[in-house]
Amino acid sequence: MGGRGQAVSDGAARSLLRIEERADRLVVTLDRPEKRNAIDADLVAALHELCARLEREPKLLLLTGGTEGIFAAGADIAQLRERDRIDALAAINQAVFARLRALPMPTVAAVDGPALGGGAELSYACDLRICTARAFFGQPEVRLGIIAGAGATHRLPTLVGETRAKELLFTGRRVDAAEALRIGLVNRVVDEPAELLDVAHELLDEMAKASPLALRLTKLAVDAPVGAHPQIDLLGQAVLFEDPEKHRRMTEFLDRKKR
Repeated sequence: MGGRGQAVSDGAARSLLRIEERADRLVVTLDRPEKRNAIDADLVAALHELCARLEREPKLLLLTGGTEGIFAAGADIAQLRERDRIDALAAINQAVFARLRALPMPTVAAVDGPALGGGAELSYACDLRICTARAFFGQPEVRLGIIAGAGATHRLPTLVGETRAKELLFTGRRVDAAEALRIGLVNRVVDEPAELLDVAHELLDEMAKASPLALRLTKLAVDAPVGAHPQIDLLGQAVLFEDPEKHRRMTEFLDRKKR
C-alpha cells in the first residue's frame, strides 16, 4: 500500500510526531502518549513543520494517534488556562488546523478512542475521518468557560448540519462512533482497532489511483468559497484538459474497452 515506508523525523516533529514516508503519502502518528496526545505549543509547532513539508512536496496524508485507544484528548488545559486575550487573537491552534485543512492533497484522520476539544477539531481539519468502534468525539469547551475556537464552530455545521452542530457545541455532549457515522461526522467505522490503519490505507490506495493533479484540483474546487463556482470548476477543468496525464489515462481507458 503506497510503497515501502521509511521512518523520518523533522525538527520539532522529532519527539512529538512519528512520520513514515511512503511513495505517495506520509503516515503521521501523534506521539505524546503521556499527555494523551494533548495539543500543546510544541505539537502545534511540529504540525506547522509537517504542513510546510507537504506544501513543498504534496502527498496524501494519513494522520492518526495510533491504535492504542487515544487520538487526541484536546488542547493542553494547563497551557490553555494561562493563555490571555493576545494568545487567543494569535489563533495558535486555529492557524495550524486551517493550514492542515488547506493542504494540496487529500488528508485522512484515523481515530481510535477519544477525539475531544482540539483533538476533535484536528480531525475535522482533515478531509475524511474513519474511526474505531470505541472512538468518540466531543466539544466540551463551553464547560471550561471558552468556545471551540479552532474550527469546530464553522467546520462542524458543514459536516453535520447547523442545528445538530449547535446542539453538540452548546452541550458538550460526546458522540460515539455509531452516531458519528449516522450523522456524517465520519466516513467509516472499523470494529477492530488493529484494522484501523489497514482500512485507512485502503481508502488512500483508492485515491492514489487517481491523477494527482486531478485530486488537487478537485479538493480545491470542493473547498472553494460560496460564489466561486462554477468558475473554479471551469478553470480546473481547463487545466486538466491540457494535462498529458489526462490524455494518457483516457487513451488507456479506450484501449482497454477495445480488447
